[in-house]
Amino acid sequence: MNIATYRLRRRRLGCARPVHFAMKWLILALLIAAGSATAASDMAPLTPIRFGILPIGSASESLEQWRLLLEELQKRLGHPVTTVSVSSYTGLSEAIGAQQVDIAFLSGTLAVEAVTHQHMQVFAQFVRSDGARGNIGMLVVRGDSPIHGLGDLLAKPGHWRYARSEHLSVTGYIVPEADVFAPRGLNSDTFFADVRVADHQGNLLSVVNGEVDVASSNNPDMDLFRRHFPSEAAQLNVIWRSPLIPSGVLVVREGLAAPLRRQLTDFILAYGKAPGEAGARERAQLARIPDLGGFAPENNHVLQPFVDMQYALLRQQAEHSQWVSLQAQQARLAQIERDYQRDTRELLPHPP
Repeated sequence: MNIATYRLRRRRLGCARPVHFAMKWLILALLIAAGSATAASDMAPLTPIRFGILPIGSASESLEQWRLLLEELQKRLGHPVTTVSVSSYTGLSEAIGAQQVDIAFLSGTLAVEAVTHQHMQVFAQFVRSDGARGNIGMLVVRGDSPIHGLGDLLAKPGHWRYARSEHLSVTGYIVPEADVFAPRGLNSDTFFADVRVADHQGNLLSVVNGEVDVASSNNPDMDLFRRHFPSEAAQLNVIWRSPLIPSGVLVVREGLAAPLRRQLTDFILAYGKAPGEAGARERAQLARIPDLGGFAPENNHVLQPFVDMQYALLRQQAEHSQWVSLQAQQARLAQIERDYQRDTRELLPHPP
């Protein structure tokens, strides 16, 4: 090798070495940055599970009833849980429609809306402490009222004052309307001299205080009222009871991550069923929610009775209402039929 060739090779090596070391440092810097980004991602707070609570009594009271169960759910899953507590059925439905709720306790009519239009799925149904999967709707008066039964109530249109719940309430509006008023060609909003709309507990107090003559209610809310106001509850008389109405359900958002959804539903369905002291403690926490004994696995089809009930009510109202023409009435009846068929299809099991 001559001196010229040697010097040329040294120059080439001298140029290559800085490029080689620079590349090593660049790769090392990229690896450190990637590691830092991964660590930062791992440190990011988990998105809370948002639990929607149907108000029984006041919103704050409903929140307190569920508090211990939800605290245990958070601890068991190692995942934060927040509550979406509202003062009305409409408020909860709007929150679900805006995708602000991941899991919710709903009555039948709200659950139908959530499943057919708001991307939720039923996974459990409430079971009462006596084992029943249903509640009873009621019409309630004061014990000293001249209304002793439905005959007395219906004999005087335009005379009595009525307290009911929102249109989305099953026992507070739909069941009395579908079983008592609509079959007789009546509408409670026009049958009574005055109609007040409030929650079940407030409506019962209105009867006790003589502010209204009759109120709609149900057995869980009557039990809660007796617990809080025993002397006032003793002044009430039930003049009508409905057949058994399927209990409320728990629904979960379709878009919730599958592993978290399985953990969540497994926890709920097993709650209160453990043997020994653990099960006794869980059942005591369930009992804070009026007359709740546990949860049974269910699917969307459990809501079919509510779809049938709403269908029958809407048909009765359309048939007994005054219309500008027969064609307008027929168009309304046809729309009710289409909606019923659509909702029934939505409740069928979906293929995996």
